[in-house]
Amino acid sequence: MRRFLAILALAVLSACSSARNVPLLEPDAAGGDAAAVHFVSDREVETTDAATQRFTARRDPAMRYGVALVEMRGDRPRLRAVRERVRFPSTPLPFAIKAGQIVTEPAAARAQAESEAAMRTALARALRETGRRDILLYVHGFNSRFDDTMETLARVWQATQETTVPVAFSWPAGNTGAFAYFKDRESGEFAIFHLKQTLRILAGVPGLRRIHVVAHSRGSEVVTTALREMVIAERAAGRDPRRALKIENLILAAPDLDFSIARQRLIAERFGPAFGRITVYINPGDGALGLAQMLLAGVRFGRISYGELGPAEREIFTSVRNVHFINVSSVTGQSSHNYFRSNPDVLHDMAEVIVSGAAPDDPARNLTPDEGNFWRLEQERPEPRLGTEAGR
Repeated sequence: MRRFLAILALAVLSACSSARNVPLLEPDAAGGDAAAVHFVSDREVETTDAATQRFTARRDPAMRYGVALVEMRGDRPRLRAVRERVRFPSTPLPFAIKAGQIVTEPAAARAQAESEAAMRTALARALRETGRRDILLYVHGFNSRFDDTMETLARVWQATQETTVPVAFSWPAGNTGAFAYFKDRESGEFAIFHLKQTLRILAGVPGLRRIHVVAHSRGSEVVTTALREMVIAERAAGRDPRRALKIENLILAAPDLDFSIARQRLIAERFGPAFGRITVYINPGDGALGLAQMLLAGVRFGRISYGELGPAEREIFTSVRNVHFINVSSVTGQSSHNYFRSNPDVLHDMAEVIVSGAAPDDPARNLTPDEGNFWRLEQERPEPRLGTEAGR
């Protein structure tokens, strides 16, 4: 009965997730109240008429890269229009085995290389024209439409005082019906290969200094799985994954991950040292993760507390000093799940991590120590000190 009720509750959460039509952006359009936000997506797109598109929850084997205009009036960004700039070849690329070697079909390999080069060139131009050196990559979670994703990224980017070039990776979430959660989970698995392609492209953008990754809810599973595979590959090739991937901050907000699986797959693989810092925002009373926990049995990573760690994990987290857990329940309430995009205290703390690199004990972050690597975010925060590193 409990699992039935959880499925019913998740069905209600997914009921409002229909995609909406998005106007096409004129090639040179711009607006004083709008920001250019970049995206990579493997959603199937419907061309509804000559002037609009609809990004659906269906899967597309071909990625697309583009730019969107998002209105930045007040604290409620609004997606205005989109323009696709690069259409990638469908994956998997055709290949053959020749003399025991895997050989990609030459025309497909050229098309892929040209698409990657075009995306890198566009992002390098964005870095150069804005005077920025970092990229902020946002990966959404369950039941997020394309427009939700772009508007959420714009809000996080706005909180960082627009000191990065913002990029969203929008995978085919937003399925409807009683089993929408499970459909979205599998669509996230479908998107992992494309996310790895995206991360490799970003790491090779000329002029890029660092990447800051923010993943929410089920997007944390998509991100950590992709990064785990990439870290293993880099180390197997004799390369330092931190230098190769250029990821300074990995921020997991309300991660919908089974903690015991994360412990086995991430801690056992020495995942943390591959990045500058990992920050995990948790709420032990997170209602949405509580429903997922009822369905899937395992304790969700976004609901853990220090007391749930065994002695070995406590020792590991204490010795690996670049992993921090931030309990936000005192500022968001016990049931909150989308706090990272709506609560100003959480947004401020996240922005400090990205922009200034402030440590948890820095007064600018208004955290109090809990136990081990666990901290608690307090309601009243000091005046922002953002932007101290933006010009470096």
